[in-house]
Amino acid sequence: MEHTDLYKKILENNREWVEQKLAINPNYFKRLSEKQTPPILWIGCSDSRVPANEIIGAEPGDVFVHRNIANMVIHSDMNMLSVLDYAVNILKVKNIIVCGHYGCGGVQAAMKNDSVGIIDNWIRHIKTVYRLHNRELDAIVDETERFNRFVELNVKEQVFDLGKTSIVQAAWKSGQELSIHGWAYGLNSGYVTDLEVNLTSNHDLDEVYQLKFNN
Repeated sequence: MEHTDLYKKILENNREWVEQKLAINPNYFKRLSEKQTPPILWIGCSDSRVPANEIIGAEPGDVFVHRNIANMVIHSDMNMLSVLDYAVNILKVKNIIVCGHYGCGGVQAAMKNDSVGIIDNWIRHIKTVYRLHNRELDAIVDETERFNRFVELNVKEQVFDLGKTSIVQAAWKSGQELSIHGWAYGLNSGYVTDLEVNLTSNHDLDEVYQLKFNN
């Protein structure tokens, strides 16, 4: 399909989608435009095969979404921090899901030493996860199994990095209901795996990361 045909097709798809929604509920978009109250913040990978809403059967308005390469939580990333702050302090989300996926290209690149351009600087953060868990990962002989485990460990580290932020810890201190969970999505199955890493207070973190607030 040529570029111009594809562009026309996606515009046509939009019109059809609108008509389908209005046929079911004439007030669908009026309701959406009034306010968003999503209970979930989704931090996922930018991979086009991992659409947040579709995976969990959610409608527009149900999930506040931040996506980047390899679903990373980097404390100097103002984009991520801004999304997190708005989700926690304005939208008052109750759950944050970090969702990685098996077959993630960013995680795979971090297993190698080939330079792929400016993204090398981003991938360095993923390499740090490998360094933290190198004994476990290096002991896995099968490369695919090692790759899958690296995906899981990367998600777990991002869950803990979220819990270490002052944004999340301040919410916990104020008594706000907020839980963080880690998932891995299977591209070849459609199912998510609950990695059973769940944080509900800063007591789930090592003591060195537990912030103390003056008020």
